[in-house]
Amino acid sequence: MKGKPEDRELRDALIWIGVYVALFSLGENLSQAAGVAKSVTAPLSAGMAAALWLWVRGRGYAARCGLCAFQGRARDYLYFLPLAAIVSVNLWQGASLRFSPAETALYLFSMLCVGFIEEVIFRGLLYTALKKSNERSAMAVASLTFGIGHLVNLLNGAAVLETGLQLIYACALGLLFVVIFEKGRSLIPCIAAHSALNMLSAFSVEGTVALSIFSSLALTAVALGYAAWLWRRA
Repeated sequence: MKGKPEDRELRDALIWIGVYVALFSLGENLSQAAGVAKSVTAPLSAGMAAALWLWVRGRGYAARCGLCAFQGRARDYLYFLPLAAIVSVNLWQGASLRFSPAETALYLFSMLCVGFIEEVIFRGLLYTALKKSNERSAMAVASLTFGIGHLVNLLNGAAVLETGLQLIYACALGLLFVVIFEKGRSLIPCIAAHSALNMLSAFSVEGTVALSIFSSLALTAVALGYAAWLWRRA
C-alpha cells in the first residue's frame, strides 16, 4: 500500500533529516581526524545540498518548499532588520580569524550549504507535511525538532553548556523561520539569515560563560519577539 500523501511526505522529511544528521556527524568526525576543519564536512554538505535540490525539483516541490520568490512587502516585516541583529550574534563578543584561509573557506562553504539543507528539510519538508493536520502543532513540532537536533553536536565534541544554550535559541529561531515561511511562502529570507548566522560563527570569539548565556538569551528573546510580532502584524 502506498499510504496517504501526507504520510509519505512526513516519511520523506524524516528520512532526509536522518540522512543529514548522519552525514554531518560523519563529516565532522572525519574532518577532526584529518586535522583540517570542515575538510570532509564541506564536500558532504555540498553533495547533500545538490541531491536535495534535485530531489525537490524532481518531485515538483520547489514552490511548496519555499524555494521561490518572497510573497510580501519588506516593510511589513520591518525590512527584516531583526534578522540582521540575529545574524550578528556570533560577533557580539568580538571577532577573530579562527582558522587558516583554506579552512575558513571550507567552513564558510559548509555553513552555506547547511543553512540551505536545514531550512528545506525542517521548514520546507517537515513543517509542510505536518501542517496538513494542525498548523500550530506543526509549528511547535518543527521548531522543537530543529532545536533538539542540535544535541548531535555533543557527539562531535561540543560542550554541554554550549549545546544546551544552542538548543534553546535554535528552537526560538526554528519558530521564527516557520513564521516567516508561513507568512511569505518563501524560505529565501530564512536560508539567507540561517546561512549567514552559521557562516559568521567562523569568526566568533569565545567569551565568558556569563556573556555566552546573555547572548543566547538575547538571541532567543529577539527571535521570539519578532516571531510574535510577525504573526500578528504581517
